Amino acid sequence: MSLDWMIQIIQSNWPMFLRGAGWTLVIALTGTIIGSLIGLLAGVVRTIPAPEKGVKKNLLKLINAILTIYIEFFRGTPMIVQAMVIFYGSALAFNFHMNPIIAGIVVVGINTGAYMAEIVRGGIISVDKGQYEAAQAIGMNHVQTMIHVVMPQVIRNILPATGNQFIINIKDTAVLSVISVTELFFQTKTVAGNNFRYFESFFVACIIYFIMTFAITLILRYFERKLEGPDNYTVIGNNLHIETAEDMKKKANKGM
Repeated sequence: MSLDWMIQIIQSNWPMFLRGAGWTLVIALTGTIIGSLIGLLAGVVRTIPAPEKGVKKNLLKLINAILTIYIEFFRGTPMIVQAMVIFYGSALAFNFHMNPIIAGIVVVGINTGAYMAEIVRGGIISVDKGQYEAAQAIGMNHVQTMIHVVMPQVIRNILPATGNQFIINIKDTAVLSVISVTELFFQTKTVAGNNFRYFESFFVACIIYFIMTFAITLILRYFERKLEGPDNYTVIGNNLHIETAEDMKKKANKGM
């Protein structure tokens, strides 16, 4: 490895690396947001209590079946294959030619949604059943319980997993180069093809990927600490002193 070559590659091609890193972050962030919204919706629907009978029960079963197929399909197939199918399939089957960037966001969003649906479902199930019962006891229906009681806890609990998914998406955008998305990996291939210094070019890309993922990790940890709140809570009591057993014992000793 030549350090001089690496410096020369950065100096000559930094706009391409910067452009590629920018599109990588845009696609990963947008796809993660879309996927999180899909996952929230799918996770909530999959945890709706099933009615005992009637049309609503059958409709809920149908929706759950469709969501299960979606989740299992997109979790069970590689993103690179999904990108090829969605990008080229939409053109062949429907004569709809997608912009590569839009196609990349769609692929990342749909793929992330399948994983986030299971993460959200697990977060909802982890909430203590007593909280559902308490909400129902004060007259809340299922929707009100989910919005005001369950989801605030779920969002806080799944934040680490969501952040981890965002970091995975930053790295997985590299597969979108097969549909000509001009993200960091695609730009690095172009740079390496021009100077034939593949090792040095891709080592620069490795450093850029690491800087992006490490910075995102630090930011997410900061927000996680903020959501956790202070470690110790100071309880300010009122002026009414409740006599404890220890106080009574002290009084008895003084009387003696």
